[in-house]
Amino acid sequence: MKKNRRQKTRKTILLVMFFLFPIIYYYFSPYLIIMGASEGIIAGSFVTFAAMLIGSLFLGRVFCGWICPAGATQELCFKINNKEFKGGKRNWIKYFIWVPWITIISAMFVQSGGVRAFDLFYQTYYGISIQDIQSVILFLVIAGLIAGIALAAGKRASCHTICWMAPFMIIGRKIRNGINLPALQLVANRNDCIDCKICSRNCPMSLDVNSMVQNEAMEDSECVLCGSCADSCPKKAIRFSFGNKK
Repeated sequence: MKKNRRQKTRKTILLVMFFLFPIIYYYFSPYLIIMGASEGIIAGSFVTFAAMLIGSLFLGRVFCGWICPAGATQELCFKINNKEFKGGKRNWIKYFIWVPWITIISAMFVQSGGVRAFDLFYQTYYGISIQDIQSVILFLVIAGLIAGIALAAGKRASCHTICWMAPFMIIGRKIRNGINLPALQLVANRNDCIDCKICSRNCPMSLDVNSMVQNEAMEDSECVLCGSCADSCPKKAIRFSFGNKK
């Protein structure tokens, strides 16, 4: 019952974030941060991405699995297309987007003479993203792209390929692993595993969780720590833990 409640809670939070997406999407905007940088302004999206990086040192990609409205949009698409999406080399697409994007942001700050102001609500209407027909159209284009890729390619395909937010958390997690900070993680006991592969079938990121359990190596840069594997395991071979990397 406790495990079922955890996934119900996660999905409820994601559903709330899905409905909030039109209101808050500027805080995840890859373009707004460039606009702000061109004026020497730290915008809301800058703060969001910085928080993702710092938070990932202790929580990994929990944001992706529990809070992200883009992730919520894709999980709603599971009802139409629930097939696995094996990222493989396609996981690298997001870095070919992320590196030039970060370079542009840095260049804009340099060109504007550095940071001159902080405006959390930059370009919003009293903190709300939707303010005119143009912002509505922009939201529909972004949400449509995210959902369209997932509908066409499979479970959370946009997370694997085009997400400009994921690299912040992946880098943060690698830093954590490098210096071995205590953090939220999944651990497994292969002796309890009955090789039913339910964990792999329930993974929203299409990871081969069963193999990870067999190797007792649950760390994967594409894992969003949603806990679906732990909560679907009939033998409780997987569980959450907070501590140093073993």
